[in-house]
Amino acid sequence: MTAEAAPERERYRLDSTASTLTVQAFAEGLFSAFGHDPLFRVNEFSGEAEFVSGTFADAGLRLVINANSLSVTNVKEKDRQEIERTMHAEVLETSRYPEIVFESHNISLSCIGEGRYRVRVIGDLTLHGVTQKNLWVNGEVIASGSGELRAKGQCAIKQTDYRIKLVSVAGGTLKVKNEVKCSFDIVARSVR
Repeated sequence: MTAEAAPERERYRLDSTASTLTVQAFAEGLFSAFGHDPLFRVNEFSGEAEFVSGTFADAGLRLVINANSLSVTNVKEKDRQEIERTMHAEVLETSRYPEIVFESHNISLSCIGEGRYRVRVIGDLTLHGVTQKNLWVNGEVIASGSGELRAKGQCAIKQTDYRIKLVSVAGGTLKVKNEVKCSFDIVARSVR
C-alpha cells in the first residue's frame, strides 16, 4: 500500500504597497450634518493566502494589521491629529492591542468569468483583544496568469462587538455610529 502524495499548494503573500484597505466610520447625532464621516486607511499589514494548486480547494487566508498604522485621510490637518490620537489611545487602545488579525476557516468561490470568482470568506476577527467568530466577507477575486491575485470587497462590523467605546464629542451631540464599513482592494503575489 502506498501513501498518496499531498496535493501541491500555492502560496501568495499580500502586498500592502499595492493594496488599499480602508475603514469608513459614520457620524450621527444632533450636529452630524456638520461633522465628518472619517475614512481610515490601513498603512501596514501583512498576510498570506494559500490553496491547492490548480484549484481553490482547501483555501486559507491570514491577515495581520498593524493597528498603529491606521490614519485618517479625509479631514483637515488639525482635526486629523486629534482624531488619530483619540482612535489610537481611546478607541483601539493600540498600546495594549497592537495587532488586528483575521484568519479564515471557510472560503468558497464560484466562477463568474475568465479568471474571475465571487468569493465568500468566513473567519475569525481579533480586534481590541476580542475574537468574534464567523465574520462573513464577500468579494471578488481576479486571478491573473502572472502569479497575481486581486481581491476586492467589503464587510461591516459593529465596534461594540469588540468592546470598543463609541466616541462622542461636543457633549454627545456628535458621535460615531456603532457600525463601520471595511473595504479592501488587496493584491497578493505568488511565493515560489
